[in-house]
Amino acid sequence: MDRLIYTGARIFDGTALHDNRALVIEDGAVSAIVPASAAPDGPRVALAGGVIAPGFVDLQVNGGGGIMLDGTAGVAEIATICEAHARLGATSILPTLITDTPAATRSVLAAGVASVGRVPGFLGLHLEGPHLDIRRNGAHDASLIRPMMDEDLEILLEAKAGLPALFVTVAPAAVTLQQIEALERAGIFISLGHADCTLSQARAAHTAGARGVTHLFNAMSQFTSREPGLVGAALSLPFHVGLIADGVHVHAESIRLALAAKREGEVYLVSDAMAVAGSEATCFTLGGRMIERKDRALRLADGTLAGADLSLPQAVKFMIEVVGIAPERALAMASRIPAQIVGVQAGTLSQGGPADFVLLSDHWDLQQVWRAGQPLQAKSSTE
Repeated sequence: MDRLIYTGARIFDGTALHDNRALVIEDGAVSAIVPASAAPDGPRVALAGGVIAPGFVDLQVNGGGGIMLDGTAGVAEIATICEAHARLGATSILPTLITDTPAATRSVLAAGVASVGRVPGFLGLHLEGPHLDIRRNGAHDASLIRPMMDEDLEILLEAKAGLPALFVTVAPAAVTLQQIEALERAGIFISLGHADCTLSQARAAHTAGARGVTHLFNAMSQFTSREPGLVGAALSLPFHVGLIADGVHVHAESIRLALAAKREGEVYLVSDAMAVAGSEATCFTLGGRMIERKDRALRLADGTLAGADLSLPQAVKFMIEVVGIAPERALAMASRIPAQIVGVQAGTLSQGGPADFVLLSDHWDLQQVWRAGQPLQAKSSTE
């Protein structure tokens, strides 16, 4: 039996933060979390403080390691993206295809199905588009945004049969309630985003089976006194909402208001990372348009935000140190909660589960990453 025991750090198991405990790893899996004084015999790793937490779970990852997920991506490219984010602390991810052609969508879905069981950390796919609202396209190519057709629906239903998780962001203007119902019945997680919808339209979509709102506050109808919009719907209805906690996409005070409005477990963190994640690149192209990496943000030439220059450990640090929430809540928003939302086994340190975990410093900076009990060379930021 290959056993290794980690001591000297606090341990977050996905729900609670424990002091004076030991993490016992056996054969690449979590064996137990026990009082340090009661740890079994075996080789020990004595850590000098910090916090051990489950490997983070990122449900919105557009690219990494110099690669964007697009119609040219195969298993190797998906593996590169997953590896880049594992070294940034997210050991389980949903690579995300933003609005593209029908051919690109089919190709990425096929590559995703082929990656199951072959790419460590691959949980499935997130399709952010093309069935969005042209009035809220953001950095998405408006010429490729289109309504969902019967053929699109069938392709998604077929792909879900081969994927552990499939997350699809749509706008009410581009899908019918019947299509949402069919997708939900198949186990596809439907999230509303890039939408200029009203509260009543969002409520109807929720009743039909939509369960999430993508990158809350961004690329959506805003809250006003007479029309709450998608922001109001996200805050008042039991949607699961993703947050880009970088201090650029959403103000800290807006995050505090959202957390006050939502129930525990309804808010999770995403990186919305792009190709430059895990690299030192200062720019990249998106659909033939140049994206500049500067001042902790990624922008088109006209200033439009195009994804984020963010890792989940950085988001956790922002939530704790700037927003001011408890460490346990911030850590859960980057681990257990997103995993539960899409129904995958990740984001906790539970007996028999994979030994995917990270070590954060006492100031919440990433120090080390382990996948299946093996250490990776961690990157402390997206640089």
